[in-house]
Amino acid sequence: QVLLIESGGGLVQAGGSLRLSCTAPGSTTFSSYGIGWFRQAPGKEREFVAAVNWNGGNTYYADFVNGRFTISRDNDQNAVFLQMNSLKPEDTAVYYCAGDASHRYFETYHYAEGRYTAWGQGTQVTVSS
Repeated sequence: QVLLIESGGGLVQAGGSLRLSCTAPGSTTFSSYGIGWFRQAPGKEREFVAAVNWNGGNTYYADFVNGRFTISRDNDQNAVFLQMNSLKPEDTAVYYCAGDASHRYFETYHYAEGRYTAWGQGTQVTVSS
């Protein structure tokens, strides 16, 4: 199972930007994983944010993203990035990346937490108003 590590979180003012990274140091299988980003705000359930398939050819976003975030990957670096622009206070949450090695039906069910078998520890994003 791939070990995923998130980084790049922090405190930013509303309207600002952050770039989150999800890396898998030393992994030889990272490039075979679909990767999703999820987030969990205090008192709320974890929700899907964005996903990218194994080769970066297809990306998917939650409706609330509305063009503000961009997910990308660099398999040579064993990394997936989430560029977040125009951040809002309601984007405040712990952000997790997760890996799915199955490939099956990823284009349809990329938003489903249950298909992801590898999870990072999370990185806190706080957006002040």
